[in-house]
Amino acid sequence: MAILLRRWPTIAAVTVLLSPTPAPAGKLQIVEVAAPTVNCIYNPSCTVVVDDSTGQLPLATLDKPNTAWLQSRTFSGAAGTPAAGKTGYEYRLSMTQASGALECMGGFVINFGPVAKLPFKDNTPADVYVVTQGGLGTIGLASAEQDGDIITFTFDKMLCVTGPPNAANTTFFVGLASAHPPTAITAGVFGTGDPPYFAVPASAPKH
Repeated sequence: MAILLRRWPTIAAVTVLLSPTPAPAGKLQIVEVAAPTVNCIYNPSCTVVVDDSTGQLPLATLDKPNTAWLQSRTFSGAAGTPAAGKTGYEYRLSMTQASGALECMGGFVINFGPVAKLPFKDNTPADVYVVTQGGLGTIGLASAEQDGDIITFTFDKMLCVTGPPNAANTTFFVGLASAHPPTAITAGVFGTGDPPYFAVPASAPKH
């Protein structure tokens, strides 16, 4: 994806802490993009320096612990770009290293706050992008819906593990932007099984 990496140090929406300043409700516009082209929105070189962190899913049926996680990725918009003064956020649910017979995951929930529309594709502003070319992943989004500050991302098919590790068991990167810098939060991953929801550490705008 033409990135430079460094490290740095809700479940359902009814259980996520709400911000005192709600954002508009409704469906968010999703576009499919390619990497590294989408990076040009944030940097003239089409290369971004990212901060990555992961929140582990505490699945009791994993053959090996810490092999299923929600990845959070953040990066800054450079001066002179459409994203100048804003922060980019990307998320990916990965179970590529997981094995066993696990319940399926259907999406995730983030207390994100106001979304900054940017021209991620065809020079037209959009809310959310999915990196379907040039990056990792096999599963996209069916919808992204915002209720107040809470955004629920629903996959276009369930992410399931039914055998040995498989490189296909990951979503594409899902991206959006904010005028606010990142902070640590608790996000939610939902699906089938008991419990049907997992609270995991993540990064989101400090709004």
